[in-house]
Amino acid sequence: MNRRVLVVDDAPEICELVQAVLCSAGMEVLAVTNSQEAASHLMREKFDAVFLDVKMPPPDGIELAGRARSSGFNQKTPIVMITGDADPAVQARAFKAGANFFLYKPLDRRRLLRILRVTQGSIQQERRRFQRVSVRCKAAVESSTERIEGMTLDMSLNGVLVQASTALSAGTPVTITVQLKPGAAPLRASGKVARVIGEDCMGIELANVNPAESERLQEFLLPLILAVAEEEPAPKK
Repeated sequence: MNRRVLVVDDAPEICELVQAVLCSAGMEVLAVTNSQEAASHLMREKFDAVFLDVKMPPPDGIELAGRARSSGFNQKTPIVMITGDADPAVQARAFKAGANFFLYKPLDRRRLLRILRVTQGSIQQERRRFQRVSVRCKAAVESSTERIEGMTLDMSLNGVLVQASTALSAGTPVTITVQLKPGAAPLRASGKVARVIGEDCMGIELANVNPAESERLQEFLLPLILAVAEEEPAPKK
């Protein structure tokens, strides 16, 4: 699975440069010159890294970084700010909004690849949180009005895809229990229905997992996630 990166800059030539370099390194790149369009992508889609120009028509890069940190999908995604301004006050605002790294203009391939290498650890850690693995476990999804039993189709540290006799509507707050291992107490967490597939599948986004349950989920999933990661080709240098 290619790493997916969002690049946002109102200058088309900058977008094209960054996109070309990242694609040559094995990344799947979505390049956007309209920051309002970028805001929509950040709210609806998960990215492995985000490159944002600081100065753009509203919302600018710093505001977009803040929005990314407030969204469910990209709260911990590595964010690289692109700027020609070395003003410490600008850096402070960007870091406060959630930026992780700075990439200074003029851009070139060497600088882009260097910042990409720096972000690799953060990208890999975040990918593991969202990496889905196919696993079938008994599950029950409870809303305020009904309880539905089914089986998991895949799981991640962030969510569960459940197949049952019917699906609840997207946005419904739920509690989910999953029988990770036979004979063990089921995992229990709260969340919401994030997506519905057909009439019988629903993706549950986990929103409130206590530390003990989170540790159990990690112990169960991480060996499976690492096994999948080992099968993926290494990113190009």
